[in-house]
Amino acid sequence: MEASIVELRYKMNDVLRALERKEEVTVLYRGKVKGTIKPVQASVEADALKHPFFGSEKGLRESIAEEMEILRGGRFGGL
Repeated sequence: MEASIVELRYKMNDVLRALERKEEVTVLYRGKVKGTIKPVQASVEADALKHPFFGSEKGLRESIAEEMEILRGGRFGGL
């Protein structure tokens, strides 16, 4: 699919549908190609879920708020 800058602005739903169909969207500015928008590959999504951030709260002993307070040191912790 090809889309101009104006079409990206006003027809974003069509662009998103094309990406769902695994089509690349070529972005045009004044008739010249400026770039492409590619759909996300399934392996990239799976790799993102392996990142240590996901599920990191499982090993916490305290609540997330308490853990953040410990990490930050509190407002007056350095005084």
